[in-house]
Amino acid sequence: MQFSIRGQQIEVTDALRDYVEKKLSRLDKYFDAPPASEGFVTLSVLRGLHTVEVTIPLNGVTLRAEVRSEDMYASIDGVADKLERQIRKHKTKLNRKFRQEGSLKTLFVEGGPNSSVALEDTDEELEVVRNKRFTLKPMDVEEAILQMNMVGHNFFVFSNIDTSEVSVVYKRNDGKYGLIEQG
Repeated sequence: MQFSIRGQQIEVTDALRDYVEKKLSRLDKYFDAPPASEGFVTLSVLRGLHTVEVTIPLNGVTLRAEVRSEDMYASIDGVADKLERQIRKHKTKLNRKFRQEGSLKTLFVEGGPNSSVALEDTDEELEVVRNKRFTLKPMDVEEAILQMNMVGHNFFVFSNIDTSEVSVVYKRNDGKYGLIEQG
């Protein structure tokens, strides 16, 4: 798998580039054939925290992980572990779905390491523990952000008065806000 590695407020040295490629190459064992898409890695340093963000667009799913720590190499290790867990979880979910439909062809290699552990972990992590229903009030983005802050959540679903579509505002890790709209 190929990765585009870039740095924000940090120079990506050959040593860092090699370490990222070595750690993320572990993910290749989960695929029948190497994905044709390119993964994106962003290394950044902000207020002493070393952040590694990885996005891997695949057919039908996007894998994304972000880890922050006081050491760049620890962040790289953490993001590789997170992505591995995501792949195992997604593989397990896909395999369960395809077994129910009578087909075993998946995007991921069968019987990867720790596949039995992933089954146990997935059952617990995917359990819905609460269900809420509410009427979406038409409002603009600014009002939605104010409502989100008022209720103390990090996201808010609303009916966008400008587009008449369901939208979501959310608070980003950098303290700014994001907007998700239907495409």
